[in-house]
Amino acid sequence: MRQTSTAPRNNKLKPSSNLIMNGSVRVRVIRTLVAIQNGQSLASVLDPLLNSLHDGDKSFAHALLLTTLRQWYALARLLDTLADNPIDEVEVRTTIQVGLAQLLYLEVADHAAIHETVEAAKEIDFAHATGLINAILRKVAKNPSKFRKKCDKKHSLPNWLAYQLKQDWKDEYDELMQGLRHAAPMFLRVNSAVSSVEDYQKILDGAEIEADVVELTTGFKLANSSDTALNTTLSTKGLRLQQSTAVSALPHFAEGALSVQDMHAQLAAPIIHKALMNKVSADKSNADSDSSNNNELHILDACAAPGGKLAHWLELISSNNDSSLFHVKQNDESVSMASRVKLTAIDNEALRIERIHTNLQRLNLNQQDLEQAEKNIALNIVCADATTWQGAGKKKSKLVFDAILLDSPCTATGVIRRHPDISILRTEEDVEQTALLQADILHNLWPQLKAGGYLLYVTCSILKQENVEQMQDFMTHYSNVEAIKFSDNCSWGIEQAIGRQCLPIDSESGDGFYYALLQKTAE
Repeated sequence: MRQTSTAPRNNKLKPSSNLIMNGSVRVRVIRTLVAIQNGQSLASVLDPLLNSLHDGDKSFAHALLLTTLRQWYALARLLDTLADNPIDEVEVRTTIQVGLAQLLYLEVADHAAIHETVEAAKEIDFAHATGLINAILRKVAKNPSKFRKKCDKKHSLPNWLAYQLKQDWKDEYDELMQGLRHAAPMFLRVNSAVSSVEDYQKILDGAEIEADVVELTTGFKLANSSDTALNTTLSTKGLRLQQSTAVSALPHFAEGALSVQDMHAQLAAPIIHKALMNKVSADKSNADSDSSNNNELHILDACAAPGGKLAHWLELISSNNDSSLFHVKQNDESVSMASRVKLTAIDNEALRIERIHTNLQRLNLNQQDLEQAEKNIALNIVCADATTWQGAGKKKSKLVFDAILLDSPCTATGVIRRHPDISILRTEEDVEQTALLQADILHNLWPQLKAGGYLLYVTCSILKQENVEQMQDFMTHYSNVEAIKFSDNCSWGIEQAIGRQCLPIDSESGDGFYYALLQKTAE
């Protein structure tokens, strides 16, 4: 289901699949916004919009579209106060909101914003509304600072979502509401097999691209072979660009030297990898040396597309440093923790599976690349439904995996800054349906995890129903699950009853991600 506009829908709207990309820049932006209100995602309409424009118009079109979306509900509420009578036609409302965005947030000259927006209304066959559009925009142009303050005073989300966030994050609510209205910073993950973060920062400096090193520290307690708690810490480094730039401008991007990945998303692979190494270490301590030398690990990346976290995990597994499963230093000697790793990645859409293959190929991490580099890694990418898929196939035993990374489906409310169409497309009913889907996946995967194994549950949601409350409900169903507590020295997120929650509050921080690490105890 999709979120409706604040005004009644016009039943005569053209299907979004018939989106026409011609006319002026503003006309194309208006048509794109109408398509989004009709249920199209920003991801599906952004490239057609930009590809239809001359290079000189793309930057303005992109800014106008994204700005209007980020301020959508605030502009809609302002519009309702400016109109003497309700405006029911979606195209007219959209045209006015595009004009308001120019006047209040993009600092487009008054005459240009008003004239071109009125002309756009004529182009889309709504000439009858040009007088109304002109009057409203001229009124705002006389005192833009006043109306900008009115827009900025409150949130720019649908009321149901704002209400729920206030229930979930009372202390952080005001700051969160403002943070969600701004663009998110651009983060890079450097491929450790190609370069260090610091060395790539120097390469960026040479290309006159300014970037800061960001380091996140994670601490948690893992049980070891002697049944005592082992304090574990790890750090994750990435780069934050001072100004977002096209990936084509990033040195060596095409050769796989780096990936664009949110800083908080970069926590997933290191956390599950560290937990996996702890399990392997405990298993080796509890087994004789001969059997441990032949240890073959089976791990799963569930809901893996588009493959960013999968690629990061592969980079860590196949690295030649102390984080590798094949070359770990113990007592000044190189010890193999595993003879072979079988990594299975699943997703339920064929097109998304293709994106995984494309991303891994660019990063030189597909199966052929791994074999040529003599890595003992078998990579199997499967198109499958995580609610029913069985890793063991028809085998009697369901206990298959030593570690599972579950990047769970969610409402993606934590990435609204990057995908502002989410606030239009999501509904209150979506949250309940998504929570049920998450539970189905968890209940299907948990029985496939070996005793002592770990499952890392990740979402990019900031709604507790999908996160900590989901984990609390899950744990009531099983006696063989222990939630691993993240320690107080974590440099990210807010401690929850289970796991930690990152919020997209300030202009330098990452997106809204939730992490919970679960260990399966003895059966």
